[in-house]
Amino acid sequence: MKKIHLLLIKAFLRPFAVTFFIVMFILLMFFLFKYVDDLIGKGFEWYVIAELMMYASASNVAMALPLAILLSSIMTFGNLGENYELVAIKSAGVSLRKAMQPLLVLIVGLAVASFFFSDYMLPKANLKYGSLLWDVRNKKLSFLIKPGVFNNSIPGYSMRVERKGEGAIDSLYGIMIYDHNGGNGIPQIIMAQKGKMSKTSDGNYMVLNLVNGVRYQEAASNSGGYNPRQSLTRMRFKQTEVKFDFSSFKDMTRTQEENFKNNAPMLNRKELLHRRDSLTKDLDSVGKALQTNAQYYFKQNSYVKGYTKVKTPPATIKGSVLMVLPKDQRIQALQGAYDQVDALKQTIKGQLSEYEFRSKEILRAKIEYQRKYTLAVSCLLLFFIGAPLGAIIRKGGLGLPVVIAVIFFLFYHIISTVSEKSAKEGSLDPIVGMWMAIFILTPVGIFLTYKATVDSALFDIDYYKQTVVGLFKKLGKKKAVEPS
Repeated sequence: MKKIHLLLIKAFLRPFAVTFFIVMFILLMFFLFKYVDDLIGKGFEWYVIAELMMYASASNVAMALPLAILLSSIMTFGNLGENYELVAIKSAGVSLRKAMQPLLVLIVGLAVASFFFSDYMLPKANLKYGSLLWDVRNKKLSFLIKPGVFNNSIPGYSMRVERKGEGAIDSLYGIMIYDHNGGNGIPQIIMAQKGKMSKTSDGNYMVLNLVNGVRYQEAASNSGGYNPRQSLTRMRFKQTEVKFDFSSFKDMTRTQEENFKNNAPMLNRKELLHRRDSLTKDLDSVGKALQTNAQYYFKQNSYVKGYTKVKTPPATIKGSVLMVLPKDQRIQALQGAYDQVDALKQTIKGQLSEYEFRSKEILRAKIEYQRKYTLAVSCLLLFFIGAPLGAIIRKGGLGLPVVIAVIFFLFYHIISTVSEKSAKEGSLDPIVGMWMAIFILTPVGIFLTYKATVDSALFDIDYYKQTVVGLFKKLGKKKAVEPS
């Protein structure tokens, strides 16, 4: 390896590592902002949140890696151009194309690694991420009592307090509890001036010691309606306690990961092909079942000669099929026809929803299959956009290169997002939808690479200023030469 090649690789790896981890950090912050309500206040251990963030970071590689390659390639060649190192490299007889070769080999290696990552590692990470996020979002809220608000976190109870003790969360004042655990369906009401919370030694129960209160209990009515003589029991107490089952708030129950295995983002290429074929067969069976049911409901019965194989004659010019039937059977025939049509509508409606669901799942399987390849190709494409851009603009650092990289990546991301959504809705073919952004930006990469190899001043502001000034000078000379 030549020293120039080693210099270029070292100049690329430093900004690539920095930008990759910065982008990953920003995406993780977006993740925390999105699910902050599901994570805060539920009593999770720190390692649960760390595990969830680790799996989320694996799913963010598909966005962070192409952006890091684009940004670091612009910064690398921008720094080389700004410090006139590219000029020195070219004066040594090494063209820009040859200077890009070691980095191209490195990017190809990253693209191949990203392909195997998206095919083997990413489905497993998505599976663990999806199952853990489901458990986190569906875990019951920890028992956080807010003053003036009814809390229904504990099953079978509804609790409200007026205020908490200052500096002590376990001291409560103005307590009202609705106990719905009675078998008669009528809640038992407990009111107390103050109380104090504590937990049992095993942590499975929370005990609320109440002081100076009253308990109301209403007997169930035998008639099922309002009874003015219905009994109401009122019991005053100096001190009592209510025990709540706290076991559901102690630990988080983990769902079996196999329950999420059929989701398309959690499958590799082989499994996606198998799922697509199985769903296609199921779709054909649903269509055949729909046709069979429709034919069954459209069978024609004879009301004139009973339920025989003789069909009712067709409609005539003078009347309809209904006029052929006896008068006492017409209402029954209409009602039967209406019932059959309604049953057919319900059957078709249910099977159409199943048909649409399986069709969407097939589209998702095709989309995820193409995604395994688009990640690797996008790394190569954005390198061929970023490296020529850096050589053309000749600016390094985190100023102009970041702005240009963000603009190009947003353009790429918007096109890919819109086309992927259209593919999921069935408006575009899954292959066209997933490769749309690459198809559009590939000519841009080819054009920029060509301009960089011929030392074009595409983004040189001084070049455009000189061109405009020269144009005005030529126009001024022409006016001076023209006879008056």
